[in-house]
Amino acid sequence: MPDTFLKAGDKAPPFTLKTQKGKEVSLKDFKDKRPVVLIFYPGDMTPGCTIQLCNIRDNWPKFEETDAAVYGVNHADAKSHAKFAEKHQFPFPLLVDEDKKVSKKYGAIKKLFSATVIKRTVAVIDKDGKIVFYKYGMPKETEILKALTKSI
Repeated sequence: MPDTFLKAGDKAPPFTLKTQKGKEVSLKDFKDKRPVVLIFYPGDMTPGCTIQLCNIRDNWPKFEETDAAVYGVNHADAKSHAKFAEKHQFPFPLLVDEDKKVSKKYGAIKKLFSATVIKRTVAVIDKDGKIVFYKYGMPKETEILKALTKSI
């Protein structure tokens, strides 16, 4: 079970991670500027994760209209993320959370036998740093976009 149970209205935990291209991204960089979408997913190149992130890609023009910063997040290294993003032409970066610290802060982990794995989780954070949408699983892009539209 995740250590953290976040919900809409909670302050988003701060984070700093690097993209697959090595660019550092911090939540504080978006304060008062743009909403942020974090899509925590279990693995690069896996069927469910590919479907989930390709759905975001296929609806990218709608996400662009919200001016949100969208990121996929998991524990794979930059090289794995780069191959995954390139293969599927994701227009958004993938963040490297190798030690799963950020995933843990966001309650996006679970135990699978003796392993700790990323739990499919989506968090939408408004410009004020507040969580406005938080859901486990694969919420439809329409749900995410609705939350983003309300947060603008």
